[in-house]
Amino acid sequence: MAPTSVTPTSAYPGALPRLLEWLESRGVEHDVHEHAETFTARQTARAEGVDPRTFAKVVAVRTDDQRTVLLVLDATDHVDLRKAREALLADDVRLLTEAELTALAPGCDAGAMPAVGALFDLPMVADLAVRDDTAVSFNAGTHTCAVRVDRAEWERATGVTYADLAGESDGRPAWARS
Repeated sequence: MAPTSVTPTSAYPGALPRLLEWLESRGVEHDVHEHAETFTARQTARAEGVDPRTFAKVVAVRTDDQRTVLLVLDATDHVDLRKAREALLADDVRLLTEAELTALAPGCDAGAMPAVGALFDLPMVADLAVRDDTAVSFNAGTHTCAVRVDRAEWERATGVTYADLAGESDGRPAWARS
């Protein structure tokens, strides 16, 4: 990865300025990429030209004791809520609604929350597969901008913890697995 650019954060109108400032203040080298508008992590990985297994999607959940946690998974994976309950030591875990996400992350497009829980004062837990990546990309707060960082630097700066979160995929659509 190339050294962090000295381009002012305002040069990337699609990126959340708070995110870029946070990365810079913690010495996390990052590359900012603008791309055509996308709405899924897999689409964004394709637009970025990166392996979707190295593009992190962020899933926000709330536990039965009202804790809100960001879960980070590879774009190719889906969160298993049973595993999330176990990892978070909760009796129940649910996905946040779009309205809750918007309130949680002002300035971010719904569904484009960056994988930096500290920006929103939230803990973060990543799936074990993310730990195997040397670099990770994630949305920069909008559907048109992403950042790529060294995974070890991101891990050090964010204090992310790891757990088994990804569901096993048998290739059938969700309705057929119910």
